[in-house]
Amino acid sequence: MTTVTELSASRELLANLVSRELRGKYKRSTLGWAWSLINPLALAAMFTLVFSVILGAEAPEGDPSGLKFFPLHLLCALLPWAYLSNGMTGSIASLTSNANLVKKVYFPREVLVASSVLSFLVTLAIEMLVLSVGFLVAGNNVLPWLPLVVLLMVLQTAFVVGLGLALSVLNVYFRDIAHFLTIFLQLWFYASPIIYPLALVEQKAVGRDVLGVPVMTLYHANPMVGFIQSYRALLYDLRFPDLGDLAYVSVVSLGALVAGWYVFQRFEPRLAEEL
Repeated sequence: MTTVTELSASRELLANLVSRELRGKYKRSTLGWAWSLINPLALAAMFTLVFSVILGAEAPEGDPSGLKFFPLHLLCALLPWAYLSNGMTGSIASLTSNANLVKKVYFPREVLVASSVLSFLVTLAIEMLVLSVGFLVAGNNVLPWLPLVVLLMVLQTAFVVGLGLALSVLNVYFRDIAHFLTIFLQLWFYASPIIYPLALVEQKAVGRDVLGVPVMTLYHANPMVGFIQSYRALLYDLRFPDLGDLAYVSVVSLGALVAGWYVFQRFEPRLAEEL
């Protein structure tokens, strides 16, 4: 309860730190905040060229929307993935990059991690707004589904903050974690249905298991599968997400937040000494 009270009293500090992160993100760049849109659009264009144009991959038809457009299908997954990847990469260095601040004055250190993640949440919100306009132009009326999209973003934020809390404090003690994270994120990217549809995995995994566990059971244990499928259901298909996916990502997100906070509290007392 003491920690909760301290965090509540640090709202102004959190807002200032988020503002600092946003101002410094594209400082002295000519295009500024346009990069937050250029980067995912460039990735989407590259993947569309390789997989759709060259390799002939097709996006599944939206059910019941009837939409069939590879770039929009890809962006529904690419934007949430970029939020996860950037949030984890940014938060893991949030303590080490603010070592002088941590050693000079006391405040809830969790605020540094939260400010890093929330700055990327602002970027995700802008990107989702532009993506929604793209769907409207394509004939998908996503407006009734946007409140649920916001709910998904909140759940994913809890998930990213939980991971960020654990990784940031462990990175103070074990600096190799940042290097392992780069490799792990690459593996996680291809283990998620971002550049390929989930139906392809279901088709290839029929009758296969690993140590007696069905491949699809292991695949669905990846929280990003549930997040991506839910985003695509709301924006691309125009339907309510699978209740199993929603329940799973909700439990995992809250579990990650609690576990990350516990790990942070466990290692936080000696932060100043280690930094």
